Amino acid sequence: MVSIGTGYAREYRTKRVKEARAEAQKEIDEYRNQKEEEFKSFEKEHSSGNKKMEEDANKDTEKKISEIQGTGKGKGKKVVDDLLQAVMDVKPEVPESR
Repeated sequence: MVSIGTGYAREYRTKRVKEARAEAQKEIDEYRNQKEEEFKSFEKEHSSGNKKMEEDANKDTEKKISEIQGTGKGKGKKVVDDLLQAVMDVKPEVPESR
């Protein structure tokens, strides 16, 4: 037969274990939230650098494209004329035998 004191002790232990579990879960949740916030701030801080580099690369690309287009407009007619002349003025040559 279980004495009255033992029953109270068992209830107290059971209650205390439940409280400890709840407290541990609360601490785990707080720690998880803290680490998620740290990760978000880290990600935000470091992804902004990538955006800056991407913008710089896009600016450089646009600059080079405009330079190429300018060169093409300035020398395009001469290039076409040279190509046409090379195609139209064929000078066949017999290959030298070995």
